[in-house]
Amino acid sequence: MNSALTHHPSHSYTFTLLHLHTPTEEEPTTTASSQRKQTKPSITVGGMAIAPGKRQRVDIPVARLPTQLPMSLPVTVVNGKHNGPTLWLSAAIHGDEINGVEIIRRVLATLSPRTLKGSLIAVPVVNIFGFIGQSRYLPDRRDLNRSFPGSSRGSLASILANLFMSEVVANCTHGIDLHTAAIHRCNLPQIRANLDDAETRACAEAFGAPLMIHAATRDGSLRQAAAQRGIPVLLYEAGEALRFDTQSIDTGVSGIRRVMSHLDMIALDDDYPPTTLSSEVRTTKWLRASRGGLLHLDVTL
Repeated sequence: MNSALTHHPSHSYTFTLLHLHTPTEEEPTTTASSQRKQTKPSITVGGMAIAPGKRQRVDIPVARLPTQLPMSLPVTVVNGKHNGPTLWLSAAIHGDEINGVEIIRRVLATLSPRTLKGSLIAVPVVNIFGFIGQSRYLPDRRDLNRSFPGSSRGSLASILANLFMSEVVANCTHGIDLHTAAIHRCNLPQIRANLDDAETRACAEAFGAPLMIHAATRDGSLRQAAAQRGIPVLLYEAGEALRFDTQSIDTGVSGIRRVMSHLDMIALDDDYPPTTLSSEVRTTKWLRASRGGLLHLDVTL
């Protein structure tokens, strides 16, 4: 508090009290550094900045068909209002493996950017060429999941892999890649991951698939390329190619949401199905028929 003295001709004096307000403990000072700390940044994908609290579909150009029809990588970004991890979901790296496409659609339908902590980057169809042609491979017969991290000057598979790494993986802290068995086979829902990594294992346990398999990475796979950047990745395998499977889809949706809850990105209702204990598998092998003939199965998955 300061006082100002004013002299008047009548020799009387008037004191004006000037009150200077200072913050108390109940009213903390807001500094520039604290404002920066509280501000969540935009996410830039495909040259488009998605602000916090917004959802945006981005189509990233990949190549053109011989008819000059443009083909693009479809990406949906949900940038939550609150800080947290950034998780990617990807499906149909093998174009005929479609369960993951439906899983991602259903997960996106449950999310609101106003309540999401962190961000989700979803790519429901990575191999758009194989998806349209109902083929596991790209038009040049290359396997996209043996082409990572790719190159901007390589084959179509290499270019697409490089694009996915730079636009999606580079923005993320965690990833879940969705697959099915190859054509003419069917997989029990399972997580494949590096279970010796503590963060990856915690996410695998939170997912709650019937099986979680400790699996080494394969050369050129998305999981290997992401792991080399220190990003924990779960690979979910379930069902068969070219067919929706209800159990596989339901398990995938609930598993992803439990992982997001584990990462504190979303809150699950109290009555949400609890995580089931996964059976841990350390080794796998093929069981092959000893001779040709017709097979009658006595067991189910």
